[in-house]
Amino acid sequence: MYFAAPALARNAGGGVELIPSMRSLSAAILVIPLMSVIRGYFQGLQNMAPYAISQLVEQVARVFYLLTATFIIMRLGSGDYVAAVTQSTFAAFIGALASIAVLVYYYRKEKAKIDILVDMSPGNVKVNTTRLLLQTIREAVPFIIVGSGITIYKLVDQYTFISTMERFTEYSNQQLQSLFALFSGNPDKLVMVVIGLATSLATVGLPLVTEAFAKKDSPALAKLVSNNLQLYTFVMFPSTFGMMLLAYPLNTLFYQPNRLGASLLIAVSFSGLLLGLFMLTSSMLQGIYENPSAVLYFVIGLAVKFLAQTVMIYMLESYGPVVSTILGFSITCFLNLRKLHQKTGFNIGLTLRRVVLIFLLSMVMVVSAAIARGVFGMVFTQEQKTQSFVLIVLVAIVGIVVYLYTTLKVRLVDKLLGARVASLRTKLKIK
Repeated sequence: MYFAAPALARNAGGGVELIPSMRSLSAAILVIPLMSVIRGYFQGLQNMAPYAISQLVEQVARVFYLLTATFIIMRLGSGDYVAAVTQSTFAAFIGALASIAVLVYYYRKEKAKIDILVDMSPGNVKVNTTRLLLQTIREAVPFIIVGSGITIYKLVDQYTFISTMERFTEYSNQQLQSLFALFSGNPDKLVMVVIGLATSLATVGLPLVTEAFAKKDSPALAKLVSNNLQLYTFVMFPSTFGMMLLAYPLNTLFYQPNRLGASLLIAVSFSGLLLGLFMLTSSMLQGIYENPSAVLYFVIGLAVKFLAQTVMIYMLESYGPVVSTILGFSITCFLNLRKLHQKTGFNIGLTLRRVVLIFLLSMVMVVSAAIARGVFGMVFTQEQKTQSFVLIVLVAIVGIVVYLYTTLKVRLVDKLLGARVASLRTKLKIK
């Protein structure tokens, strides 16, 4: 990829500006497969903590490097946008290195236990390498398709938004590029961190889902699926609604004051709820060996996205691709959940009641945070980066405290995270 970058840039319709970013991306290709293999090793041992933590660290490190490097180049340095884009792409390599560092740390930490398991193993398993490789490829293809789902949706936006807008509007190409960045490039960097956090926590139990399915333990399987869905909403609801509330100061902090950019961040944050749910439900379907269904439902949702794209862009301009994404992933998530219920029989009524409770507690948090934003907003302006940062931190602290208190008060955390959180309630003197 490094040496073929000039030819690839020409085939992609780009100029010489595209070559450095392609070459910077080639570095990530060297390490991401290694990272995935080590994650798979821990998954095989049913030790999901390193897997989940490495995912979170990868996203945080990637976004931190991306934003820091871009800020230094564009605000403090030369202002060369090609260099900024190149460093943004190179951030994938930095994120993968951070993830590998976490995985290696846990491997060294767990090595003593692993060595004991090796010594206790009879060691009489014979592996047919050819059969193993063919089986791996057959199983990997659906994972690749579904795992690339969000990226494929982004590619649809990339190849249709500007050309469609040119047919219906009088915007210049530069204006259209700016609009594309406002709804696609800028919000993604923030929303994907939240999605990564929520899905990392929720997918910790996926090996247990597969184990319960293989053992035909229907009650355990149904409970695990329900718990994963509840845990996802437990993290994603407050995170998403909090980001929507703080959209304007967040946009100011990371980019610049812009009403349209803040509004699009709100829309993309809402779509992030469905993106994360798609990732979670598709993973659970694949965990119970429903790969064909996961791929089929993704393709159906993608077809809805593609069919709605032009109409939505014509009607809503820069909001159009976000709305068509919401429509596509809504269809896929509905079909995924229906298939999960058919195969596992998880308690829909219980799950919905818990999700509604989480939503209501999130709304209590939002109201409290909104009041805090109004009070602190009288002191700190949202038009400057430093003051926006202070405002975000203060409002976030209020929101976290309120959400933590209410979820502990109604014993919701006990049901989702286990009885060990009771000690936290005791320490905080919450009855």
